[in-house]
Amino acid sequence: MDFEQFDVVVAGGGLSGMAAAAAFAHHGLRTLCVDPATPVTDDKDPDADLRTTALLQPSQRFLAEIGLWDRLAPHATDLATMRIVDAGGATAAARLKRDFNAADIGDQPFGWNVPNWLLRRELQADLRTRDLVTHRTGVGVADVFTRSDEAQVTLTDGSRIAARLLVGADGRNSTVRKAAGIDVRTMRYAQKALAFAVTHDAPHDNISTEIHRSGGPFTLVPLPDRDGKPCSAVVWMERGPEATRLLALDAAGFSAAATARSGALYGPLTLAGHRTIWPIISQIANRFSAQRIALVAEAAHVVPPIGAQGLNMSLADISALTAAAAAAEDPGAADLLTAYNRARRPDVAMRVAGIDLLNRTSMLTPRPLRDLRRTGLAALHGIAPLRRTLMQLGLGARVG
Repeated sequence: MDFEQFDVVVAGGGLSGMAAAAAFAHHGLRTLCVDPATPVTDDKDPDADLRTTALLQPSQRFLAEIGLWDRLAPHATDLATMRIVDAGGATAAARLKRDFNAADIGDQPFGWNVPNWLLRRELQADLRTRDLVTHRTGVGVADVFTRSDEAQVTLTDGSRIAARLLVGADGRNSTVRKAAGIDVRTMRYAQKALAFAVTHDAPHDNISTEIHRSGGPFTLVPLPDRDGKPCSAVVWMERGPEATRLLALDAAGFSAAATARSGALYGPLTLAGHRTIWPIISQIANRFSAQRIALVAEAAHVVPPIGAQGLNMSLADISALTAAAAAAEDPGAADLLTAYNRARRPDVAMRVAGIDLLNRTSMLTPRPLRDLRRTGLAALHGIAPLRRTLMQLGLGARVG
């Protein structure tokens, strides 16, 4: 059987995989994107991803450069303020609130919130308009063989592909990463996250609010109004057994539990739609490249949903990789992939470690440790230069 020829094969058609395919095509590379699943693009679908993503300033600039932002902008909600709340006292009432304002470091919002299911819809629609992209759903990577001049890929439908570069964007259990023999370091928290949307009485004022008590943060992210009421997306992280118990509650019971956990900061919360649940881990690959292979997104790194880092780190991977490929004669050359690994892995490792620490801090149960967390938050916020540095790091600034 003959090999079908492409410049790049992207394994994985999630948000990162589709963004990578669009970026490679933007730079003139003929790209195949394969996805074992068909993207869910309707929020009413039981399998819809109800999480939201805050596309931070560097991600917005990258998406604009590759021609995606104009499609997303009409659906985006400005994120001007990030509010951290400590509710680690005897009750769930807020005992400390600190706002981190984008105006302290510039004239733009921190980012723009877009629901994940809608991102999938718009990215899929964009790929249909790009002549250099072939997007195949319902098919994935079955086998990989690399040699010095190309990667040979067998797909699950039996077709065979040859490409100068194979990009693993196929998730935390990446087939491409395993085929390349790359190990990972995984940290588990016995923790799960519930994702859902709520309506409430108080306006969110485009503020993303992260409430810390124990078990993990409870984060409300602003969405457009729904049924005439303010609406927020929520990610509620809890220890596994408690998260499973909460998922089993009926809508009224769950809404009441969410209101109590939020300290009623926005008034009563009313569940709007269905709930999803997934396990929380941190993970980082030992390296991000191999012969004719580059890893991006969750194939390379996984972090808990804290500080809007997940997809933004992934888009930083893709930006670095595609910019290097565009400037090279061979997008899968060994020196290019070595440079990509050296450019991205140290920054990612620093962020994975930082988010791991934040998550462990957010899970604290003993009252004295929760009191120490409150004191630390107040101190970090109170020192203006440190506060601005932390915000810049959150947006993707390099350290060192």
